[in-house]
Amino acid sequence: MIGFDTNLLVRHLAQDDPVQSPKATEVIESKLTPDNPGFVSIVAMVEIVWVLDRAYGLSAPQMATAIERMLQAETLVVECEQEVFTAAMALKEERGSFADALIAARGARAGCSHTLTFDRKAARLPGFRLL
Repeated sequence: MIGFDTNLLVRHLAQDDPVQSPKATEVIESKLTPDNPGFVSIVAMVEIVWVLDRAYGLSAPQMATAIERMLQAETLVVECEQEVFTAAMALKEERGSFADALIAARGARAGCSHTLTFDRKAARLPGFRLL
């Protein structure tokens, strides 16, 4: 297994660089197998969503679709896959930010009864309580 940095994954998703995008796509689509997958850390997932939002202006449902595609790829192992999926669904349904939903999902996985926040938008997500 090999790890992937955010920039390689974004180049593959965005297909916006004439040199780097084809290289990223070749690795992801031709060099990986289910027995030799690529690893995507939870930090890379958060960065990917941030870049797709800030640099590319994708809508929440579009970003959720990109995340779902990565989760469905048999040749990628996504760290904390279930929590990433939960956060992607919150994003898709525009119930809150990906990062906030991921914080709540990771807290629940760790056994937290809830996560305290001052963020009113985050407090609308399951698992959060406004302080």
